[in-house]
Parts: sequence; structure tokens; C-alpha cells
Amino acid sequence: MEDVQHPSHAPPDTTPSLAPDSHPSTTTLKRPPSPSFEGVDDKITRKRFREDSSEDMAQAQIASTSKYEALVEDLAQELQCGCCAGLVYRPVVVSPCQHFFCGSCCVLWIKNGGANCPACRGVSNFVTPSRPLQKIVDVLLRAEPSRTRTERERMQADEIYKAGSSMRIPTPREASPEPNLNQNSDYARPCPHCGPDNPYGWRCPQPIVDFSVDPEQAWHLDDGAPPGHAYCGNCEMLLALGAPVTTKCDFCQVSFCGINVQGRCTASALASQHPHNMNDVSDLIQSSEVYECFENNHVEVEIMLDYLSTRQITPRQIYRDIVQYLQSQPNGFRPLIESDLFVDMHSVAAGIDDNPNAPRSRVCRHCATEVTLWGLREWWIRERQKGHLDAAITNRPDCEQGTLCSQQKDPGTSCPV
Repeated sequence: MEDVQHPSHAPPDTTPSLAPDSHPSTTTLKRPPSPSFEGVDDKITRKRFREDSSEDMAQAQIASTSKYEALVEDLAQELQCGCCAGLVYRPVVVSPCQHFFCGSCCVLWIKNGGANCPACRGVSNFVTPSRPLQKIVDVLLRAEPSRTRTERERMQADEIYKAGSSMRIPTPREASPEPNLNQNSDYARPCPHCGPDNPYGWRCPQPIVDFSVDPEQAWHLDDGAPPGHAYCGNCEMLLALGAPVTTKCDFCQVSFCGINVQGRCTASALASQHPHNMNDVSDLIQSSEVYECFENNHVEVEIMLDYLSTRQITPRQIYRDIVQYLQSQPNGFRPLIESDLFVDMHSVAAGIDDNPNAPRSRVCRHCATEVTLWGLREWWIRERQKGHLDAAITNRPDCEQGTLCSQQKDPGTSCPV
């Protein structure tokens, strides 16, 4: 009897079968996505959208800023004054061409002889303030305050031009006649008053004959000035001695035409003249003649210059004080004249002083300067006595050696002038 083998009680084999017909689906082998990755694509998309939006906004802002700056720059260029090239200040418009300028620039243009538009040189009649332009300038300055003109520029402009006022441009003068190229330089030419139809309303009783008209009667320059004529001390052109505009300096005896250079070709009244090359204190600082008035005592001169700057005293005021003082003295200007102070003041021949004792009423710019320098030292001595200086300066003892003191130029000493 054959033994029958029974199956053992071993646990069943759970290893999956590799038979083709029993191969499971591949989908059953993949892991499901982790919950932590859910919505990641949406977040990335939103982040990229925000970044793209930020870049677009930044680019748009840059473009907007560039357009703003370009607009401001273009507007500032269009509002430039044609004279000073700065942003127009208190604009005025020239008619009929409609060019605009700063009010002060237009005033100075007219004062300096301008008889037409400064921009196009066209014939112009009058100048009026422009409110529309002023409003545009105000809008620009509110947006860009840095373009405002400096306070000093505005103050200077306001002193020249009063806001809101209109002005007229003078009629241009007639063009000067063409020069006569055939004129002989050895003979005198007619003066402005010699012509019968001259614009000054007065004719010379002894007119100069033009060489090109009558060479035989022409006046040769080697014979001096023609009768009834002299040379202007400033422009050195021939003038008529009897003309209403001709003036004569009572100090140097030189005549002035009163025509060519306004304010300089004239001998003005004593109190109204301006000393030559003495406009302000800075001119005194640069003048070596001022130091010579004080025997080159630089210490005293510097004290005086500081005093003038503090008190805002101009050279013209000093000149007037000196003139007033000399007029109050018994001898007047005689000491200055007798010392030949005004000899050879100009390069032209001077006239003759018929009466040395005659009163002096007119003076030229050069002689006014000589009067100022002659009396400057004594004026300073009188000025120190008014009590405006510090006691440390006024209480300095007078040196026994006076101007001969060798220590008065030493800053460490207290010797006065």
C-alpha cells in the first residue's frame, strides 16, 4: 500500500503571480499625490502674475516720470527769456511780434538804446505785461520750485521794473550817413551843428567847410581847432563852443559836446557829477591813489574802508561832502586850482581861464575824482569826529611825528592817520 502524502499545513504563498494573464494594471502601482502639493501650480501662476504686474507698473511709472521730466524741461525751455536766457521773470510781451522777455531785461534794453524787439529786431511800438505767461510760470514753479530765480536776482529785477507796468519803445533814430571815403584826414570835418538841417535845432555861426565840397576853404588840422570850435574832452570829436548842449568844466577848462556819450560827454553841476572810476567802495579798495592820500598807511585806510562799508557811504557821497566843505571855506577851490591840480586832465587842448577868481559851478568826471582824492584825508579826519567809530579807534593818541611816523603802517601799533 502506497503511502499517500498529504499536503503540509504551511501558510499559503501570497507572492503575486508573474503570469502574464495575472499582471495587475500600472495605475494601481503609482502613489497618489501628496496633499501638500495640492494648489502649487496655482500659487506659482499667481506669483508670476504679481511679479509681471509689478514690473509693468514700475516700467509704467518710469515712463510716466520720464514724460513728466521731459514736459517740465520743454516748458522751461519755452519760457526762457530771450535776453538773459533764464526762466522769464515778470514777463512782458513786445508788440506786434509777440516775443516775450523779463520786464527788467526789456527796461535795460530800452535804456541802452534799444529801439526794436531784442529777439527779431523788428519794429516795435510798446511792451505790455503778460498775465497768461505769468500763470504758466507760476504753475511750473509749483511743480519744480528748484527752477525759481535766486532772491538776489528777483530783488534786482524788481528795482528795475515795476510789475504790471507797460512801456513804450522809442522810435529808432535815423541811420547815420554813409562815411565819405574821399574825406581827407588832414582837414577838419564839420561838427554835428555845422549842417543847415542838423537835428539839434542850432547851427554854428562859423560852420566848418567840408573838404570834399570846397578844398580851398577847408580847415587844416595843423592849424588847431577851427574858429568857434573845440574838441570834446571825452569823445575827442569837434564841437561847437556856442551850442546849447556844449558844457565846459570850470576846473580843467575843457569843453564837452553833450551829444555822443550820454553822462560822460558833459560837465555837470558840482553836486550832480559822478567821480570817474569811483562807483562804489570796491573801486576805492583797488585804487593805489587812495592809499597815497594816507602816505600808504594801510592800517588807517582799512579802518576807513570798513567804516564806509558799514555805514554804506559811497564815493559820490564823499565827493559831495568835500565839495560842500570847500564851498564853505573863504578860499573855496582856489588852493586846488593854484596847485595846478587840474592841468593836463584830458588829451585835448584846454581853454583859457579868463577869471581865476570866478565861482566854479561845473565839473567833469575826471576833475571830480581829483577833488575827491585831494580832500579824502581831511574828510576822514572830520568823519572820525562824528562819534560813529569804536572808542578803541578814536581814543588812539596822536603821534608827535605825524605823517612822518615810521610805525603808523605797522598793524601792531596804535598810531592814527
